[in-house]
Amino acid sequence: MGMHFCLYVLLQGYIYRLVIEPGTSPNKMKYLTGGIGGRMSRFIVLEGIDGSGKSSVKKALPARLNLNNLVLTEEPTKSWLGDAVRRSHREKVNPFTEAFLFIADRAAHSDQIRDWLSRGNTVISDRYYHSTVAYQGAALEGKVDFDPVPWLLSINRKVSVEPDIVFFFKVDPEIALSRLKDRDELSKFEQIGFLRKVTANYDRLVDLCRNVIVIDAARPFEEVVLDVMSNLYGNI
Repeated sequence: MGMHFCLYVLLQGYIYRLVIEPGTSPNKMKYLTGGIGGRMSRFIVLEGIDGSGKSSVKKALPARLNLNNLVLTEEPTKSWLGDAVRRSHREKVNPFTEAFLFIADRAAHSDQIRDWLSRGNTVISDRYYHSTVAYQGAALEGKVDFDPVPWLLSINRKVSVEPDIVFFFKVDPEIALSRLKDRDELSKFEQIGFLRKVTANYDRLVDLCRNVIVIDAARPFEEVVLDVMSNLYGNI
């Protein structure tokens, strides 16, 4: 394949990808709609273990996308249900209770996401049901006599909106933890052994879920962002 260059152009509410091949005359330049334009609603989810860089990517995307109809959200949410989830992190709550707190928060969040999408917004969420399956699946491992991953996946899908794209930011847990070294205290989820189990569950979700794109998050931040941008315009 020959070398080519891509430019992204915002025009009348739509983003276009301009592909320029060496020697191509201006009248033969190809305009391809990226599909993430101002009049098309899309639901995009960013997933990965803590320290994978997904939250930093979410903060960087608005300036890159330059869309008026972009909604950024996250889980746990900032509602009282999300507060209950965060409280469960600090207290000794059994994994079943914690999983269902996440699901309750997600059910309410999904209603809000449906409303945003119905209004023509593009929604980007930092975490969604995949996090509960990966994290609570790891927490339940060895405590139940069944495989918790497909069980949690089935329950969560019943209350969720299926994303158009899920970006899984994959990074070795040791690298992820090194990025969290400035935190005063690591949570119960931010332990190397536990994060390895979570990563293994995310790997399973790549095969079990639709529209998952794996991003090598061990690379420099700018490379990661450009990879996400390229996949956004190539898949939506």
